[in-house]
Amino acid sequence: MSDTEKKKSKIPGLLITLAVLVLAIGTVYVLRERNKTAQAELASEATVETEQVFAVNTTPATEGRIMDYLYVNGDIVSGDVVDVYPDTAGKLTDIRVSTGDRVKKGDLLAYVDPSRPGMNFTNSPVYSPISGTVTSFPGNEGSTVAGQSPIATIGDLSNLQVRSYISERKISMIALGMPAKLTFEAYPGETFLARITEISPVVDPSSRSMEIKLSLNSRNTRIKSGMFTKVKITTSVKDNVVKIPTDCISERYDEKFVYVVSADEKAEKRIIVSGISVGDVTEILSGISPGEKVVIQGQSLLEDGVPVKVIKEIAPLTESAEKEG
Repeated sequence: MSDTEKKKSKIPGLLITLAVLVLAIGTVYVLRERNKTAQAELASEATVETEQVFAVNTTPATEGRIMDYLYVNGDIVSGDVVDVYPDTAGKLTDIRVSTGDRVKKGDLLAYVDPSRPGMNFTNSPVYSPISGTVTSFPGNEGSTVAGQSPIATIGDLSNLQVRSYISERKISMIALGMPAKLTFEAYPGETFLARITEISPVVDPSSRSMEIKLSLNSRNTRIKSGMFTKVKITTSVKDNVVKIPTDCISERYDEKFVYVVSADEKAEKRIIVSGISVGDVTEILSGISPGEKVVIQGQSLLEDGVPVKVIKEIAPLTESAEKEG
């Protein structure tokens, strides 16, 4: 066979070998591209899994008034009360008045007979030292009385006051002129206005409390001496303060913070300084501004920077809700 024929016979084999080589290279390329696509899909799925979105409810921080209160109990008493003492010891006789009677200054209340067995004395009269109403007359005809014990109490019921006591740790909150609201079990749903008019200069060492008195803003005949009342004293009023619901605030390691939803729907942790808290409302001294969306529900699982989805926006605080405290 000539050289030319030998070369012609080798060409088909070379072509087959070349075709197999091209096919193998193509197969490797296709498999490599498929592997890249699979890896990209796995990476995308992993990214989706790591970027979990947290559902939250938010409420806007507001600016307005906040008021602090002190709640105490009190008793209605006469503004002017005088205990009446006899001039001598003996037995009550010829009682002229009873509890609830109106008397004038100088009116005769009763006599005291100082006589003893074998010794007779003239009865000693007992007169009212002021005009008012007999609020107490515990003695009966023939009762034995002593000169150091009162036989009656006279009070001016036209000038009723509330007597209450403030615990020692809260006396710094109290000042003359502070307004208050009174409520009575006898008149459910009604409130009566009063104001602090007297503050004791001393603290009772036995009870560790300080006496205060409040005067009613207007006379009301339905309020009686001796009635029990619940007193709500307004101790502080602040205007133009930033405030949020207390439920928004989290605390960890003596650090107070809230989560604010940013424009790109991420949770932003804010360290705050809080002021007074009244009921469900807290004053914020620094850390957030009015109008920012603060997370009120769902914050327990949040971390700074995680994506969030706002499910519901709670209505902002209102003045009426805050005043109820």
